[in-house]
Amino acid sequence: MEDKIREKAMEMFLNYGFKSVTMDDLAQAIGISKKTIYAVYQNKTELVEACVMSKFSIMKEGINKIISLKKNPIEEVFEIKQYVMSNLKNQKSSPQYQLTKYYPRIFAKFQKEQWDIMQHCVISNIERGMTLGLYRSDLHVQFIFRIYFAGINYLKDPIIFPSERFSMVFLMESYLEYHLRAIVSPEGLKKLNEIINSNHQ
Repeated sequence: MEDKIREKAMEMFLNYGFKSVTMDDLAQAIGISKKTIYAVYQNKTELVEACVMSKFSIMKEGINKIISLKKNPIEEVFEIKQYVMSNLKNQKSSPQYQLTKYYPRIFAKFQKEQWDIMQHCVISNIERGMTLGLYRSDLHVQFIFRIYFAGINYLKDPIIFPSERFSMVFLMESYLEYHLRAIVSPEGLKKLNEIINSNHQ
């Protein structure tokens, strides 16, 4: 029952937002009493935290599997982007922005976890790309990682990028190309253009 509650809650949170969904809404959607939910989760904050950390854990596992394949670094970045987008495809609200506003403690915990996994995978990707000659040899790795991390988080800010003007698919694809074009070598640019052209066919 705990998994069922958490999975349905996460689906509703992504669709309608953490603030909008009430425990009554969730109970009605699952077809159980509110009392049953409170027997598992003491309050909504506890449920939100369980949902966020569970979703992040699943995505972290998927990203680590992609990294373990040791693919071409440029292809790896595109695969990770595709995986993340497929996991958030039903997202109609701005969950990260709402976490910041309504659940700052949970957001801080999530961002720390996000920082750790992104630091590992982005830095590893950059260093491997440099070694293989696909990325420029003069990159300041820590600077590139921090700029990338900051940019990814600002893409999700509805004030800067309102959803009615910018779809998340457009933002992620455009930002990824922007990031890669800034760091690839001439050889890497050939590979990047091949991938972009094949994706547009």
